Amino acid sequence: MEKTSPNMTIEYVGEEIIVAVLTDEKILEDTQIQALESSFMPLIEQNSPAKLVVDFSNVRFLTSSVLGLLIRISKKIYESEGMLRLCCIQPKIFEIFKITRLDKIFEIYPTREKALEGLQ
Repeated sequence: MEKTSPNMTIEYVGEEIIVAVLTDEKILEDTQIQALESSFMPLIEQNSPAKLVVDFSNVRFLTSSVLGLLIRISKKIYESEGMLRLCCIQPKIFEIFKITRLDKIFEIYPTREKALEGLQ
C-alpha cells in the first residue's frame, strides 16, 4: 500500500515496516521541514513501535535543520522501542553525516534492500 504526503511517499512492506521515500530533491525551506515533521510524527505514533526506513535517493541538497528533524524522529522511535534506518544517501550528503558524526548515531545503508534486511 502506498500513500503520498506533501514531501514523501509512504510504502508499507509487510505488516510492520514503513518506507518513507523523500520526494524533494532539495530540502532547504523551513516549511518543507515542518511539513515532513507533521507527516512523520503521526506516522510514528500510529505505528508504534515503528520500524521506519527513510529513503534519501531523491535528495540532492538539504539543510542542517533536516538533521535536527532526523534526530527528533529517531528519539520518538527509540522511545517506543522502534527501529529507524536511513538508506540511499548521496555521497555529498553522507559527508555531512560523517562530519557531524551522525553516521555513528544512525543506521545508514547503501540500498533500500540492505536497510530492510533484518527488519522483517
